[in-house]
Amino acid sequence: MLELKNIYKNYNPGSVNELCLFEGFHLKIEDGEFVSVVGSNGSGKTSMLNIICGSIDADKGQILVNGEDITGKKDFLRQRRIGRVYQDPSKGTCPGMTILENMSIADHKGKVFGLGRGVKKHRMEAYREMLRPLGLGLEDKMYTKVGALSGGQRQALALLMSTMTPIEFLILDEHTAALDPKTAEIIMELTDQIVREKKVTTIMVTHNLRYAVEYGNRLIMMHEGNAILDKRGEEKKQIHTEEIMRIFNEISVECGN
Repeated sequence: MLELKNIYKNYNPGSVNELCLFEGFHLKIEDGEFVSVVGSNGSGKTSMLNIICGSIDADKGQILVNGEDITGKKDFLRQRRIGRVYQDPSKGTCPGMTILENMSIADHKGKVFGLGRGVKKHRMEAYREMLRPLGLGLEDKMYTKVGALSGGQRQALALLMSTMTPIEFLILDEHTAALDPKTAEIIMELTDQIVREKKVTTIMVTHNLRYAVEYGNRLIMMHEGNAILDKRGEEKKQIHTEEIMRIFNEISVECGN
């Protein structure tokens, strides 16, 4: 279980641009939940992910994982338990290295590196078996540099690499936003498949309201650092895209947009 308790976060404190984003924010995510998070720009979605992953520090509050306080842990230590896929397909992989080299690095996540070879060719067939179900032909491009792949291929590879080793949480930060519609559909189907097979607790931030409604078993809408909508299970199944859009429009009118 992941729990954010009494989180406070100020940006640019003491300046004319000071912004108090989180003020006593609470959120609890149960094991096995697939949570879709929506909200307008500046609502706190990505800041919440960054606080969870340790990319930025909260000014006050606690981050608990199964009761363990990880608030003071560095981001690289948290990454042993967390997989993250970013909006930009160029992140999450090393463009100057081959698919084989990238997967070898991901295969060693959280492990101690010795002085032996980083790339273990005897694992190549296992990597091919992981890539084959993607249906993108990557299993035949093991020596191709990742920078030469399409955005969709890189994002599929990044998603696979983020879950190659046992993790407790998968963080998806608008991971389909930079893709064309057809490729985005492929990545979402792959995402759903991986989450179901690995039963990994997942938080997905997205601007695609249809994806938020169709995927996952819980939906949260953020606004000004608060969760103004939180539906799960059967309640979540009853929500339609039109209803989410209506709430978005109401918020937009209230904010003068």
